[in-house]
Amino acid sequence: MKKFHLLSTLLPAALLLACGSDPKEPPAAPTGGTEPVATATQATGDELPADDPDDDPKKSQINISDEIKKACGISDSDAHFAYNSANVRPQDEVVLKKLADCFATGALKDKQMQLVGHADPRGDEEYNMVLGGRRAENVKAALSQRGLGKDRVKTSSRGELDATGTDEASYFEDRRVDVMVAE
Repeated sequence: MKKFHLLSTLLPAALLLACGSDPKEPPAAPTGGTEPVATATQATGDELPADDPDDDPKKSQINISDEIKKACGISDSDAHFAYNSANVRPQDEVVLKKLADCFATGALKDKQMQLVGHADPRGDEEYNMVLGGRRAENVKAALSQRGLGKDRVKTSSRGELDATGTDEASYFEDRRVDVMVAE
């Protein structure tokens, strides 16, 4: 009887362990362009390599709409990411703080923010969609750390759908997060 009771306890536990699935592996590193799909993917928590030191450190990563620049008193900000990176760079601190303050207590305090992540056309469509989502989510997290509630910011990804790059300089322009007032 004890053996039956022990088996009836251990068997379901063993089945649960055996039926569990391994976590999905992150997409492979970019290998070449493919046809894009018009769907957005939310960011995952996977870490990416550090920024490419060859990227211009004076460039920001956040492409802010003219409407927001005017309302928040922000000067030009071309924001771009290093290849294969979703990291927010330190030189964006001033812009992020101005954005957070403007949407939290300033001229746009009654508005929602929309962040749209982008990627260059290298890599497969799923990887680039996820990478664009990570970029948008990382900017959202940085804004949250500077006082803007996460519930005030929507994120999405266009991946490589809007990419126009054909060389390293134009790929750099494709790697960005667009910031706009949400509709």
